[in-house]
Amino acid sequence: MQEIKWGIIGCGDVTEIKSGPAFNKVPNSSLVAVMRRDAAKAADYAARHQVPKWYSDASDLINDPEVNAIYIATPPLQHEVYTLEALAAGKPVYVEKPMAINAASALRMKEATVKYGVKLVVAHYRRAQPFFLKIKKMLAENVIGDVRFVQLQMLQPKQTNIIANSETNWRMDPALSGGGLFHDLAPHQLDLMLYYFGPVSRSSGIAVQQDNPFGVDDLITGQMLFDNGIVFTGTWCFSVSPAEQQDVCEIYGSKGKISFPIFGNKITLSLDGTDEEFIFEPLQHVEQPMIKQTVEYFLGQADNPCSAGEALASMELLDSFTGKDIKA
Repeated sequence: MQEIKWGIIGCGDVTEIKSGPAFNKVPNSSLVAVMRRDAAKAADYAARHQVPKWYSDASDLINDPEVNAIYIATPPLQHEVYTLEALAAGKPVYVEKPMAINAASALRMKEATVKYGVKLVVAHYRRAQPFFLKIKKMLAENVIGDVRFVQLQMLQPKQTNIIANSETNWRMDPALSGGGLFHDLAPHQLDLMLYYFGPVSRSSGIAVQQDNPFGVDDLITGQMLFDNGIVFTGTWCFSVSPAEQQDVCEIYGSKGKISFPIFGNKITLSLDGTDEEFIFEPLQHVEQPMIKQTVEYFLGQADNPCSAGEALASMELLDSFTGKDIKA
């Protein structure tokens, strides 16, 4: 391939700004087709974004001979079926996070990349953003000394504004999402921990439903011991008072601490009682750096920015923290 010609399956709200426009802004990349089951909405999206083709059937898009790569941006339940169909058709796939509805589904997707010999990237796009790359660089340079432990708190009120808008509340339907806001937000955080600190030797958690009418867990705690001895503890609660809203990850080392939000733009480095702040400008299209790396990988110019195996590890942590049967 000389150019990646994308087809999007599921052109909903998440693709309006976060990802969709970036496919035409990255070198050697263009968006040529979109699909949505509602034909009128698919046609509307194509008209507004100047996309040449639209479909209301995913198979029609996958089998369009002009489309040579697929971006899957549906709710997680459909990730596996569309990924398997695209890979079987020889089309490389860029699939949204979470990779699938559970680890068992993600494993089948990973196995399919081997079976068909077709490339798959999972959209853990924070890996490619300058903000999080700065943290990785600080850790690599041993700025805070040897890392001892990590504490993360994601505390949100029931009516949080931290998630992207959607026409339906699919995130609260465990059959579609896998398990509420935890399954929507925690993959970002857990993937970053794996990206920064490597493999996990053991993990466990507690998940309960305290104040949620949708039948999904809204309080989750998790612990991880990394192979290198670093310990992680995290708390996710989606029913706190608005005044107690919190989004902070703190990495403690032998010389200091790095503090940052997952959904923010300020890094604080604390050394010897002194704080230094690093402020980053928000990205117009948050997935553009990751899409650029994915295009380069599909063209054989770079390594996989987030492989199926790497994303499967974060899915296994989700299941571990919530006590789900990964064989489901």
